[in-house]
Amino acid sequence: MTSRRQGLFITLEGGEGSGKSSQTQALKTLLEDAGQSVTVTREPAGCPLGQRVAELLSDPSLELDPRSELFLFVAARAQHVAEVIRPALERGEVVICDRFGDSSVAYQGYGRGLGPDDVRLANRMATQGLVPDLTVLLDVPVETGLARQELALSSSKGGEDVPDRIGQEAAEFHERVRQGYLAMAAEEPERFLVVDGTLPAEEVTRTIWQRLQSLLDQSRQAPL
Repeated sequence: MTSRRQGLFITLEGGEGSGKSSQTQALKTLLEDAGQSVTVTREPAGCPLGQRVAELLSDPSLELDPRSELFLFVAARAQHVAEVIRPALERGEVVICDRFGDSSVAYQGYGRGLGPDDVRLANRMATQGLVPDLTVLLDVPVETGLARQELALSSSKGGEDVPDRIGQEAAEFHERVRQGYLAMAAEEPERFLVVDGTLPAEEVTRTIWQRLQSLLDQSRQAPL
């Protein structure tokens, strides 16, 4: 029998230019101000193996089959969970992860057409069934998100942590990804919080923080 997990696992999801990175930092600050120990991480480059995988995924000279792409992400995720996420949760920390398994369901399951159920199976094997306590979906229209991404790249700030081969896909691909995310959120409304990512950043943060405070209160009241 495994020990009860003590921490809280929060993931941020969304398409290109949805604002995940800035919201991650804002939530980290709020949590730390509230006295919480916080681990911030990201996928796929949240551990040394994941960094190597991210390099492969970003290599424009490689022509990856969609299944190869999926299993590279899944391999990085398995190591990430074992090396970073589970240990932090067992220490009682709040873990904020910029992308997790839902990204693979959206991008490879819906976007690449591999099917969400098969991707979920691969995720369960990689994570040993680890599921976020809260998944924040920052929903942004595709054209808005791609324009934001282009502006960020032109300003030399860098895009969000999606490999170039994915970020440069056609708008039709990204629309499939967006609709996949929304379908997942509709299937699991108790886990997902969908937030309009076009709202001012401060308003987005307030909305997420309200939900997160409720989770923290529930965690404090949970029996040992």
